[in-house]
Amino acid sequence: METGSDPIADQLRAALDGPWREVREKAREHLDDERLYGDPYLDYRAARARVLEQMRLVSQFGWAEKGFKRENGGASDPGGAVTALEMLAYTDLSLWVKCGVQWGLFGGAVENLGTARHKEYIEKLITLDLLGCFAMTETGHGSDVANLETTATYDPGTQEFVIHSPTPSARKDYIGGAAEHARVAAVFAQLITGGESQGVHCFVVPIRDEQGNDLPGVTTSDDGLKGGLPGVDNGRILFDQVRIPRENLLNRYADVAPDGTYSSEIENPSRRFFTTLGTLVRGRVSVGGAAAAGARVALSIAVRYAEKRRQFADPDTGEETVLLDYRSHQRRLLPLVARAYALSFAQNDLVRRMHLVQTGQDLDPNAQRALEKRAAGLKVAQTRHATRAIQECREACGGAGYLTENRLVTLKADTDVFTTFEGDNVVLTQLVAKELLTSYADEVRDLDALGWVRFAATMTRDVIRDATGVRQMIQRLRDRSDQTVDEGDLSRREVQLQLFADREDYLVRTAAHRLRARAKETGPFEAFNNAQDHILAAGTAHIDRLVLEAFIDGIADVEDDEARKLAEDVCDLFVYTTIEENQAWFIMHRFMSVERAKAVRRGVNELVDRLRPNALTLIGGLGVPEKMLHAAMIE
Repeated sequence: METGSDPIADQLRAALDGPWREVREKAREHLDDERLYGDPYLDYRAARARVLEQMRLVSQFGWAEKGFKRENGGASDPGGAVTALEMLAYTDLSLWVKCGVQWGLFGGAVENLGTARHKEYIEKLITLDLLGCFAMTETGHGSDVANLETTATYDPGTQEFVIHSPTPSARKDYIGGAAEHARVAAVFAQLITGGESQGVHCFVVPIRDEQGNDLPGVTTSDDGLKGGLPGVDNGRILFDQVRIPRENLLNRYADVAPDGTYSSEIENPSRRFFTTLGTLVRGRVSVGGAAAAGARVALSIAVRYAEKRRQFADPDTGEETVLLDYRSHQRRLLPLVARAYALSFAQNDLVRRMHLVQTGQDLDPNAQRALEKRAAGLKVAQTRHATRAIQECREACGGAGYLTENRLVTLKADTDVFTTFEGDNVVLTQLVAKELLTSYADEVRDLDALGWVRFAATMTRDVIRDATGVRQMIQRLRDRSDQTVDEGDLSRREVQLQLFADREDYLVRTAAHRLRARAKETGPFEAFNNAQDHILAAGTAHIDRLVLEAFIDGIADVEDDEARKLAEDVCDLFVYTTIEENQAWFIMHRFMSVERAKAVRRGVNELVDRLRPNALTLIGGLGVPEKMLHAAMIE
């Protein structure tokens, strides 16, 4: 059944397509092209060559221009750019990564960290006349960007920066495009002038000539075979006293005068560093979106297969039973479909917020910081969902799911690294929790570990609901009632949201108290390290609450009454399964009785039973056209 043949699916798809609905519809037309799909039978050299040619096709769609400002030859539509490129995940994730590196990471660094003097690079990189890479990660320093070892030492005698890798661990590593195709790199390095380090800055550094040979002082090498993404030429770069002009410093937030004088409008070094990284948030937004898109493909394949594959006879009828008629199979797949809906609405909301900030329509001074936290949290949720969902889909399809022709193993391999790049998921969850503990007073943003622990120790308020809009949303949803969560009807949205918010608030407050208690006995690092499990749990609870809020808001965009009722049931399934997964915590902390926990389990069973007849409608609503699935077992 094609998506367009089901009017309820069409209504759901329209809501999930979000603010850039027209961009998604047009992308589906563009991507109806066999040349844009991956070929899993190619070796990695041939796969890289194919992806480069595919990029040239994509460059004709006008998607790249959307991500750049009009004064640089773009269309000033960052939301449209992220949305359009996300759709490439339906065809080939190697292609998505290559496009993301070229136009998102490399291009984004040049535009967002550079100034008018760097405009010439942007015009060429949009058209692929200049292929670049994003050289941040080092062999010895991945998530710890502030302590990268690569140096950029200014020489006032020649007015040049000298880019150098002082140790083997300073080698730039896992860099997409570095192995073969990139001619220029956006290199993050410690800026040194007058013998003093000014912290990490970004520089445009040529690494190859037009024939593809390494330039003097530059040594590139190939990361070789990886777990997936064969079409991406990940590589390594070492610099040996490579000289570049002073003007190659991307100088939006800091500059070096010809005589070597350093200047920046942002005096605080820590704030300058975080401002620099914050402008690159679009990459993190994009990674989460693409991972979720890959999961939608896998779920679309697995549910369709479960609707046609039969296994074991019903003793009453003698007929073999369709897989999706088994309760166990419904429980395996339908909650993941519900989470896919939840994350789609959350991604739409995130992209909208990003677009408003990056186009200057949201001038709230706290908007950028809030965007960074939300992007980090959703990237974690989406990539973990992709890893879990694709694996479950593979297993749910048995031996057929293990065949490359049915695509699931390719999706599994290609999305696996998404939990790591653009921020390791554990580190990002920790970042989210740290923001929860510090965002209530701006002066603590730049505190060191000791200052953070001291601040956390002072927290006594109901901070989550005071500092966010969750209290207003609960009030808006609530009828007049003095019932507690355990007394209330768990099918009511305000009760569900209150339960999610209570879990988050409790974890944040008790994490703060735990930090305080430990800090009295040990140093700040030990206090933090001891509470790390607690801090990560608080970050996860925050992410769950954000996703639920986005789902509740997203349902309002479903125009048809019947489709909206179906979306309400899907939201209930998301809530009930999230609670079920965390029911031990809710019971241990007396937010839920054992009897209520049993009712939640029964509720999951009732919901999957209710949604079972609408499984294909729900899959149609996810928005991956059947002809784009490319899985032999459902053709």
